[in-house]
Amino acid sequence: MTTFTEQPAYLKHVITHRRTVKPQSMNGQQIPNEKIQELLQLADWAPTHAYTEPWFFYVFAGDKVKQFCQDHAELYKKVRGEAYVPGTYDKLATMGDTASHVIISCMRRGANPNIPELEEIASAAAATQNLLLGAASEGISAYWGSGGMAYHPSMKEYLGLREEDKVLGVIYFGYSDITLAPGKRTIPLEQKIKWM
Repeated sequence: MTTFTEQPAYLKHVITHRRTVKPQSMNGQQIPNEKIQELLQLADWAPTHAYTEPWFFYVFAGDKVKQFCQDHAELYKKVRGEAYVPGTYDKLATMGDTASHVIISCMRRGANPNIPELEEIASAAAATQNLLLGAASEGISAYWGSGGMAYHPSMKEYLGLREEDKVLGVIYFGYSDITLAPGKRTIPLEQKIKWM
C-alpha cells in the first residue's frame, strides 16, 4: 500500500503506464464482480456540471459476456444485410471469449437543458477514464472499443437508450500474461500546447 507522500508518484505511474490490451490477449481468468464494482465506484467520481452525473454503464459478466458478443454480431449482420462480412461477424461474436467482463460506457443525457451536450459527453468520458485508470492500478487489462455497432442506433435500441443518449464504447476487461510495451506519443507535447 502506498503512503500519502508516495501517492502522487504512484498516480503518475498509473497514468503513464496504462496500456490498451486487446481482448484476444486476455487469458480468460475471471475478475471478481466485487472488484469491478470498486472500479465503477471510481468512475462515479468524474467531474460533472450541475451534478447531472450523466455516465451510465451496462455490465456484462459470466455467461452474459458471450451472450452480448453474440448479440453484437447479430446486430451487425442484421444492419449490414447481404453486405455483411463473415470475418467481422466472427470477430464480434468471439471478441469476449477470453475477457472477464464487458462494460458498455454511455452518456445518459441529463434533464437540465442548460448543460451543453458536449459537457455531458466529456463528463461520461472522464468517468470512463477513471474506470480504465482504476483497472490499470489493479493489474487489470482493458480495451475500449468503438467498432462494430457501438455507435449505431441499433445498439442504442438494444440497450434501451433514448435518442439523446450516446454510447461511448464497449470496454473489455480481463487479465493478461503479456508484457506491456513501452508507451509512446507520436506528436511532441510542444506541438499541443501554446503558453499565453
